[in-house]
Amino acid sequence: MTELYQADLYDRHRPVGSFWASTVTPPSPSDFPPLTTDADTEVAIIGGGITGLSAALHLADLGMQVRVLEAVLPGWGASGRNGGFCCIGSTARSGEGLLHQFGHSATRQFYQHQQDAAELVAHLAHQEALVIDRQGQGEIKVAHHPSRIPHLETEMAFYEDVADYPCELWSKKDLGDRAFHSPAAHGALWVKVGFGLNPMKYSLGLARAGQRKGVPIHANSPIIAWEKADGWHWLHTPSGSVRARQVLIATNGYTQESLHPHLRSRMLPVISHIFTTRPLTPAERNAQGWQTETPLFNTRTLLSYFRLLQDGRILFGQRGDTVGSLAARDRYQQQVLRHFHQMFPAWGDIEVTHVWNGLMGFSLNLTPYIGFLEDDRSVACSLAYHGNGIAAGTWSGRAIALLMGDRIHPDAISPVYRQPLKAFPLPGLRIQYLRAACSLFRLQDALPR
Repeated sequence: MTELYQADLYDRHRPVGSFWASTVTPPSPSDFPPLTTDADTEVAIIGGGITGLSAALHLADLGMQVRVLEAVLPGWGASGRNGGFCCIGSTARSGEGLLHQFGHSATRQFYQHQQDAAELVAHLAHQEALVIDRQGQGEIKVAHHPSRIPHLETEMAFYEDVADYPCELWSKKDLGDRAFHSPAAHGALWVKVGFGLNPMKYSLGLARAGQRKGVPIHANSPIIAWEKADGWHWLHTPSGSVRARQVLIATNGYTQESLHPHLRSRMLPVISHIFTTRPLTPAERNAQGWQTETPLFNTRTLLSYFRLLQDGRILFGQRGDTVGSLAARDRYQQQVLRHFHQMFPAWGDIEVTHVWNGLMGFSLNLTPYIGFLEDDRSVACSLAYHGNGIAAGTWSGRAIALLMGDRIHPDAISPVYRQPLKAFPLPGLRIQYLRAACSLFRLQDALPR
């Protein structure tokens, strides 16, 4: 892949080291065997994350023949190593910005899709008997400074008037009484859509549900060459090839730009950094007044996100690393820990057990994309979830499956999702853009506004 960051971040042989990986039995080589033959299929899916696996599951339900080609293992990328927020998000645009560009109807439709997405995850978990360690209701957005309260009020009005989401605005006292207390928490907005889950259990559960429906899922099968002839796509892996009528690219932050000319310069992968503590005792949790299993995040532009896990650990994540090496990860961990201790001073001596990072996919549009390549309708894409892809990836996988199977009209999908991906100007400078933006965001987050 085109490596915008240090090679450590792309090393397919290095263990991810996430807490989530420790909660599952590692798949054996026979569970998802690599492609070792030449095969034909109606649809080949590149990427064995949540989007690709959801698409495979729904294509199989349509009676279509499908194969999944994954470079490492199902859930190896962001799908299995994220924070486990099955909630709304998937765009870096504000609701007001979307209203200005797309209008009320399309924006409302987009937010209804997001609510449907969280409900779809819950439905699939029930239907396929997936163990996902579901926790909480919705998500809580915490004001990191008193000046952010009016912004939460505006956001609540948008959610109620446009998105039709159930919400509650909390004072600092409400937050302390119902969730936690902190010197860096001054109120909150509780949006009652979504929940927390274990993303690795969910990803592997989707993979096994697909296999039960007859979908071959090939791990350790990266695409090393792609050609098209006589209406067929030929996808070559190190030990086999697939001939397909249609191809779905579902690789998000780990998209290999050399995969297809249309993908060049279309994505900006962004690093998210996560750690988990050891399990906290009830007394330790009480020291911060912690009493919620609902996922939380704050109003910083370089936001922090955090949640209590089922065994009593605290998961804490943050954006801002722009290097990607192991040494840089360890340095950034110290910075994130300082912020964690500022938020939760009673937990200054709590040990950290797992530290990891991964790539989210951002687009120049700052919105996700579902659709076909402009010059080739036999190639579809679903990606760019801007850091909140569990629900969005699941719903988008179903939506693109229905499009590829000609079961829905594109108008059934909000125009917010259907903007073609634009190329970044001067794409070789994308990391420099990001570093400059992060410096500005750190300054903004430190100042009241």
